[in-house]
Amino acid sequence: MSAGLGLSDEILAALMPVVVYWVYAGMYMVLGSSCDNYRLHSKKDQDEMNLVSRGAVVKGVLFLHIIQVITALLLFVVTGGNDTGASAEQPASFIVIARQLVVAMLIMDTYHYFLHRFIFHNKFLYKYIHARHHRLVVPYTFGAIYSHPLEAFLSDTIGGSLAFVLSGMSPRTSILFFSFATIKNVDDHCGILLPGNPFHIFFRNNTAYHDLHHQLYGGKYNFSQTFFVMWDRILGTHMPYSVEKREEGGFQVRPTKDCKED
Repeated sequence: MSAGLGLSDEILAALMPVVVYWVYAGMYMVLGSSCDNYRLHSKKDQDEMNLVSRGAVVKGVLFLHIIQVITALLLFVVTGGNDTGASAEQPASFIVIARQLVVAMLIMDTYHYFLHRFIFHNKFLYKYIHARHHRLVVPYTFGAIYSHPLEAFLSDTIGGSLAFVLSGMSPRTSILFFSFATIKNVDDHCGILLPGNPFHIFFRNNTAYHDLHHQLYGGKYNFSQTFFVMWDRILGTHMPYSVEKREEGGFQVRPTKDCKED
């Protein structure tokens, strides 16, 4: 039980990722035009190239968040809290928590890579499932998890459940992990290269890396999500790129080798 809020760790673990999603996305929205010189795409591109309205994206994401909270609470009921690294009398040490977080990151990345690549290359699954996410040719923060409910279940619900169970983390540790993963995912879809952003400094898998995947010429590359790029490098789907200044302001991502169409 979290004494300050009077809510259990399980309830906080289910709710906090939703809260931080909208708070972090909202921060970018508040910054507004002050970010124009750091955008990978202009606002005009965002309006003209995207194939879904902002209103539809908001409704879709809110629906997914409702499902996300319900399934998270069900997961805690089924697993009974999980934590293999601590007991009620002896909380997990920093080393145990750090190990659990790294293991969870690797599990989530591995699962997401192979699922993401499979549903992209399967013509039926791409057309009827994954294409919904790629309606956002120019991604933005609050559209980070916009996707078909079935894809959200396969990717986020199952992927997150595997990371939680196999890492052995407690609901309290999962508050930290899933909140961080949520912020990272939102930032990866922000399309803004703010100077000093730690996600761009410490992670190769960042908004520029993922933006290339959303473009028509780069869809078959850079499948890795959410933290590392190892599977792209190992399996030949890594597309190197350069970030260049646009004459009219902002930046653009350019692949540094030819993108194959097959």
